[in-house]
Amino acid sequence: MPNTNKKWTVMVYLAGDNNLDQNGVEDLNEMKKTGSTQNINVIAQFDRAGAGAATNRYYLKKGTSLNADVTRSLGETNTGDPAGLIDFFNWGAANYPADHYLFVLWNHGQGWDDTDVYAGERGSGYRIPRSNRIRHSFFETSVKKAAKLSVGNIKTTRAILLDDNAKDFLDNLEMKKVMDAAKKTIGRKLDIVGMDACLMSMAEVGYQMRDSVLYTVGSEETEPLEGWPYDTILSAMNNQPDISPFALSKLIVQHYITSYKGSGEAVTQSACDLSCSTAFAAAVRKLGSALKTGLSNPAARASIVDIRNRVQDYEVQDNVDLTDLCKRLKTSSVSAIIKGACDSVLAAIKGNPGLVIASGYMGASMKRSNGVAIYFPTRSVSPLYAGLDFSKKTGWDKFLKTYITVTRS
Repeated sequence: MPNTNKKWTVMVYLAGDNNLDQNGVEDLNEMKKTGSTQNINVIAQFDRAGAGAATNRYYLKKGTSLNADVTRSLGETNTGDPAGLIDFFNWGAANYPADHYLFVLWNHGQGWDDTDVYAGERGSGYRIPRSNRIRHSFFETSVKKAAKLSVGNIKTTRAILLDDNAKDFLDNLEMKKVMDAAKKTIGRKLDIVGMDACLMSMAEVGYQMRDSVLYTVGSEETEPLEGWPYDTILSAMNNQPDISPFALSKLIVQHYITSYKGSGEAVTQSACDLSCSTAFAAAVRKLGSALKTGLSNPAARASIVDIRNRVQDYEVQDNVDLTDLCKRLKTSSVSAIIKGACDSVLAAIKGNPGLVIASGYMGASMKRSNGVAIYFPTRSVSPLYAGLDFSKKTGWDKFLKTYITVTRS
């Protein structure tokens, strides 16, 4: 029977049909340290690794076995299919209604990049998704990413909600459709989308969800296998059941960063207020236009290239911290127009209101991380980039193409 409304329902969608299977078990048990209470519902869907392995739905409770928390077994599922994610959300909202929802996508991640990492395994350079939209696969990046699947203790850089058995994943265009569907289900914007995955705190990713989500929480850098500290986050939520989505987003960032103190890991985490997306995109459009014009001046071009070589970047080096980029440009010999555009971007990120409401890092290599990354390649621009809402609105891809043309000619 459906529950009466609680303050929060936490929905965690664990795409574990890959090399993160055991980490999924560990995180579910971590969630059970608090579990569902009189204040919060904690539910999950977990696709296990291997062909034919069961996908289970859970209503997680403290003091029970994990098997005892299973509410339904779905058999084999494809976590890369948006229909499965929508069905999970609809099930959760119908059976465990709440005043607020925290919707967590748990898996690998590669930010905006929708390159098909499975293309080589299929023997084809193309993936035909449910929308019948043909997506090119870039074998150079795919091979590099595929080679990293089991390296070290990192949730490696792969597309989000990746399913090794189905050889599928959720791309950013599909992500938008999922969040639009969730908004329709509950009749309002979703409170928080958490991405317990690598590289997801990007301007391009958040902008895709701007019309259906209030806040996002994610990382500019890769995440260690431990991911989010669900035990401390859920405990804090239970102790503060009336916490607002704004405050909870900031609290998750705080608990994530604190959980890695003394670990030696280089980590980042940030929360973004997507209601600031319009002003943010307008500022980036202004910056991209100014930079594109500035590239025609040899001195300005040299400064821009030098700054790109020194700016804060991440495991995927095509991703750079946007705040650090603008701060460095402001102290360089570029034009006053570019510096003014940088001021507008910085105000849109850190103003009151501003896009980034909380950010933190651990590790000296991450010290210039400020909460939101942007795509800034130096060798080529993926043709997939032009399909994103952010690219269409800001024209950032036009600057990128000009940059690569003038610096690699």
